Amino acid sequence: MNIPVNLKYTKDHEWVSIEGDTATVGITDFAQKELGDIVYVEVETLDQTLDKDEVFGTVEAVKTVSDLFLPLTGEIIAFNDALEGTPESVNSDPYGAGWMIKIKIANMAEVDDLLSSDSYKELIGA
Repeated sequence: MNIPVNLKYTKDHEWVSIEGDTATVGITDFAQKELGDIVYVEVETLDQTLDKDEVFGTVEAVKTVSDLFLPLTGEIIAFNDALEGTPESVNSDPYGAGWMIKIKIANMAEVDDLLSSDSYKELIGA
């Protein structure tokens, strides 16, 4: 199970990479394995400001559709357009080419509420 130590995580299985006041968000290796083959990623919240834990999109796998929850309050400033043609990147490279959105963080204090890689490993029993 790939759980990079340089990232933060949520209990809803999103990962977060923070650079300055911008966060890149995707789903974890654990989440993509649980979902199976991903066929579609939908994000209709581009340029919107949402609160932490609000649904920012959905990910559709062969057998299920799952909501994606915003890990931090902020404005969604980018969507990974490459996922429209190659949603399977979420399966093959969840922490790289499979990233989903970028957020302009509104409240940096919320970063402290995210899980470390060790805490996330405990959550999923890895």
